[in-house]
Amino acid sequence: MQEFYNGLAEILEIEAALVTPEMVLRDHSWDSLAIVSTIALIDECFDKMLPSQKLIACVTVGDIDALIQTS
Repeated sequence: MQEFYNGLAEILEIEAALVTPEMVLRDHSWDSLAIVSTIALIDECFDKMLPSQKLIACVTVGDIDALIQTS
């Protein structure tokens, strides 16, 4: 999961230490480009393709974690 958190930090242009399950995505650069980049990151890290609509609905990093686990 740390590889994913590091990649998400890079996408959002923040320090990796700030990426926690409780982090609210909209408080950072969570836009359409970040969502598309996160889809690619999830595919790379977990070999799973998630639809953008499901990522758009995520509020926190923990929501993305849960989505990955249930997909």
